[in-house]
Amino acid sequence: MIQIALILFVALTFSIVATPLARRAALRTGVVAIPRSRDLHIAPVPLLGGVAIYGGFVVALLVLGDQRYIRELVAILVGATLISLFGLADDRWGLRASVKMGGQVLAGLVLLLGGTQVQLFDQAWMNWVITLIWVVGITNALNLLDNMDGLSAGVATVAAAFFLLLAAMNEPRQVLVGAMAAALIGGCVGFLRYNLNPATIFMGDTGSLFIGFILAALGVKLRFLGNTPVVTWMVPICVLALPILDTSLVFISRIRRRVNPFTTAGKDHLSHRLAALGLSKREAVLTCYLIAGFCGLVGVYLTQARLHEAYLVAGAFAAAGMGAIIWLERVCPGGVRRTG
Repeated sequence: MIQIALILFVALTFSIVATPLARRAALRTGVVAIPRSRDLHIAPVPLLGGVAIYGGFVVALLVLGDQRYIRELVAILVGATLISLFGLADDRWGLRASVKMGGQVLAGLVLLLGGTQVQLFDQAWMNWVITLIWVVGITNALNLLDNMDGLSAGVATVAAAFFLLLAAMNEPRQVLVGAMAAALIGGCVGFLRYNLNPATIFMGDTGSLFIGFILAALGVKLRFLGNTPVVTWMVPICVLALPILDTSLVFISRIRRRVNPFTTAGKDHLSHRLAALGLSKREAVLTCYLIAGFCGLVGVYLTQARLHEAYLVAGAFAAAGMGAIIWLERVCPGGVRRTG
């Protein structure tokens, strides 16, 4: 636990120190978010906060990480670096959605080559396909979630904290998962010092794609030797249910409105709808934190549940999520509160 605490501290310290430097670099190079009609900020805000999160994560693990897991760690870091570079290019010049998707698939393939993959089926190709779908899906979910000050980094912190808890709860303890989760917590919390409303810097796609990729890798790496995979495959989904819910809400809403969900952005996310219902921006973000925390608790419960209990709880959990989507689409269609 001392090693985990040191990793968290190093990542936190690096991120706190590096974020203002990234802000200055963004202003000098013109990597800033210019306000658009769909945005909530009214003045240009520097991007590149994700560089500080990435740096804190990598430095902490390379300096203090367990060398026994170096092969797996290197593959994860190579994939994370690749996807961060695509995000950086998008922040600076803008990339087509298809190019960004290609970068995510490429990073997922690097993960597979390093031995990090889902292990649910007897056929290897099925595990590969599920792994790629999971990596691309979660990476995009965290990217889409980055729509309000402090939201994506805060939800990622909550999810990483539960991954750290789950890694410590299981025997033998999963050192690599715990170390990566601690490094991500430190990097995100250090960045949040400057990103909470009103934010002075955004993480940009550099950060959101990186965070999503790491959370996806943590979900794949986590193992539960005390329970059956027939149950435990649901645990990472529960831990990351908030970004999955947000992405599902956005896709369903845009398809219903006959809007392309891949190329169109808007104020139709969960956080926007909570604000439309009367919450302030900070209250909406804190509400998302609480929902993410509850989802993580459900995930922890599933690790100890019997088969029938697990599927009963998971079914109720999924039904609640679908009910929330239906209700939000009814009271706030497209993100605008219905008045009539």
